[in-house]
Amino acid sequence: MTDLKERIIQSSLELFEKHGYHGVSINQIVEHCGASKGGFYHYFHSKDELLYVIHDTFITYVLEKANQAKQTYNNPTEKLQAIIESFVKVFDLYKPHISVFYQESTYLKPDYEELIKKKRDQFKQNIFEVLQEGQDKGEFRSILPVEITGMAVLGMVNWTYKWYRKNGEKDIEEISHVFVDLILHSVLTGETLQQDRYTDFFLQTKMNS
Repeated sequence: MTDLKERIIQSSLELFEKHGYHGVSINQIVEHCGASKGGFYHYFHSKDELLYVIHDTFITYVLEKANQAKQTYNNPTEKLQAIIESFVKVFDLYKPHISVFYQESTYLKPDYEELIKKKRDQFKQNIFEVLQEGQDKGEFRSILPVEITGMAVLGMVNWTYKWYRKNGEKDIEEISHVFVDLILHSVLTGETLQQDRYTDFFLQTKMNS
């Protein structure tokens, strides 16, 4: 991403968070980042497209990480662990983007909203597929309904945006380990929990190392 495009995005994030989407004009954005209207329109056709790019940035990141986890690891426990860690860390990497998303997502144009929804659905489906694979292979508890469990994971992690602070007592790495421990202890069978190859995923092991 070019410096100017990044400056435009960062300025719009600051202004949207402070004044709301409709409270900010393109003129204010370019003035804030020291650009010109020509520079703005070189990268974005409209303010609507800019809002879409802000939303798309972090959704694309978590989707790519989930796809990468599915391709990298052979077993569902490792896949789920990797997906959870990258999912939690997005709230540190893209906190302003996510704040604007929750504040201003209602203003997305229908075409852009559909593109975002498609990626969100793909990410959700990735989690469902890994959970189903884990049950099929006997690593995850089969008594847990896949869709309810998947939605519980999404809801639990998504709520991070409400309370996470970069200067908090725990950094995002430590927080991601807590989520992994909570979720894996919930979904793994007792037999899987005892496997040595997964012990590094749990807090007790990290505390003792």
